[in-house]
Formats: sequence, structure tokens, C-alpha cells
Amino acid sequence: MIVVLLFIILFVSIAFHISYLTKYIQTREQQYLQRYVVTTVGNVVLSGALIFVALYQPEEIQKIKFPLLMWIIMGFIMVSTLMAQVTIFRRVYTRSKLPEHYHYNFFGKKVLHATVLKMPEVVLFFATIPAFLLAGAYFIAKLIRFFL
Repeated sequence: MIVVLLFIILFVSIAFHISYLTKYIQTREQQYLQRYVVTTVGNVVLSGALIFVALYQPEEIQKIKFPLLMWIIMGFIMVSTLMAQVTIFRRVYTRSKLPEHYHYNFFGKKVLHATVLKMPEVVLFFATIPAFLLAGAYFIAKLIRFFL
């Protein structure tokens, strides 16, 4: 059970690691670089603990139910990609309501400017769609199969 918990914590830590890296690349803020370094150290420690367990107690690794672990990880991927898409949608929607991002045409219709969308947000939104669909399909299929 501890090995499964270590795997899940490592996966979540790697997800935060990637998140901090992308945030640092986008903003160049020092706090994201520091968090990136901290998650690097944490990932190395967690990986070392898993290697130690694998070398000295291989029967613990053999006891792991990998389909269950994959189901949990796919559920986490599905929820995190969905939350990323919702966050991007909320940012764009909020930006579309600000007066500096639109004007009214001759007929009184609101015309949005291109400044409503930012290129990294568009790329991230469309990049998360395949991950959401694949992880979601796996997660939901296993969930339905569990109940049937």
C-alpha cells in the first residue's frame, strides 16, 4: 500500500513539476523556478525511495495492482486537463468582458479583438483535448466495467 501511495505522490509531484516549469517559462518569475527546483529534489527522493523498495523488497512491487493504479492516474489526468481547460475558458471569458478587448461596429454588435486570446492559452487548450479524451475514455470505461 505504501508503494502505491509513493507512486501516486510521485505522479502528482511530476505533474506539479511540469506545471511549474511551464509557468516559469511563461512568466519568468523567481517563485516558479524555486518551486521547480523543490519538486525536482522531491521527485529524486521519491524515485530513490521506490528504487530502494524495489531492490530490497521486490515482493512489494509484485503485490501492486497496476490496473487500479493506472485507473487512478488516468482519473487524475482527466480531472487536471479538464480543470486546465475550464481555467483557460474562464480567463478568456473574463477578458472578453473588458472594454479594452472589444468595440461596437456600425450595427451595434460587439466585435472582439484578437487580444482576447493569448497564443499559449490557445495552444494549451487544444493540446489538452487529446489527453482529456484518452484519459477520460480509459477512466470512464474502467468505471463502467467495474459496475457492470
